[in-house]
Amino acid sequence: MATVIIKRLAKSPFVLITVLVTLAAFSFTPRFPFKSFSNSRQQQVQRLFTAEELALYNGTDDTLPILLGILGSVFDVTKGKSHYGVGGGYHHFSGRDASRAFVSGNFTGDGLTDSLRDLSSTEVKSIVEWREFYFRSYTFVGKLVGRYYDSEGNPTKSLKGVEAKAARGTQLLEKQKKEEAKQPGCNSRWSQGEGGEVWCDDGFPRLVQRPLEIALTGKMSKRCACFKEDQLSETGLEVYEGCDYLSKTCSV
Repeated sequence: MATVIIKRLAKSPFVLITVLVTLAAFSFTPRFPFKSFSNSRQQQVQRLFTAEELALYNGTDDTLPILLGILGSVFDVTKGKSHYGVGGGYHHFSGRDASRAFVSGNFTGDGLTDSLRDLSSTEVKSIVEWREFYFRSYTFVGKLVGRYYDSEGNPTKSLKGVEAKAARGTQLLEKQKKEEAKQPGCNSRWSQGEGGEVWCDDGFPRLVQRPLEIALTGKMSKRCACFKEDQLSETGLEVYEGCDYLSKTCSV
């Protein structure tokens, strides 16, 4: 039977070549394939860095690329050497994961850390958005073993917690927008000579609490909204200091 099959293959060179190429492909399949990192944006060879290794890529050695970490993801930012190299405005981010500094603005000492402890939902959301910026703008080269990735390159509970908090921040912002859209905001303007003022084309300006703000930023805040006369008896409405009860324009 085998002899008959071989004779038929010999009479059909195309079939014979196809079989030989298929066998060759199996013969040369690597026994130790690269470990790769994949997500919805890209698939790249994964390298795991220790903090000590990452520190070597801080831009002080011209023979090495410049790398930075954010939330444990490591990016090659060499093409931005004028910013991330020695003397550049963002050099403090190079060779380390200084995730917190992306929102704190503290670029010295303890501020250059990957800890996001006590940051608000919107601040954490902002850092996650910075990570997305680096995925879009620079080359992802690996992961930093530590707070956000374990020694196998798997996400830790800390990273999952950060991403969950950022997602919660997004949900709260959307909810706040929908709630505030129900009550129109005031018009406003400011000039150095005349100061600021708020006004309503339809209604009267009042200060109101933003109840979701405490969950978003950790702080209470107020906004100016316009209310009709029959709404002015509602609780929680604050008249601007020095402004008449039924004035449509108030100085601030």
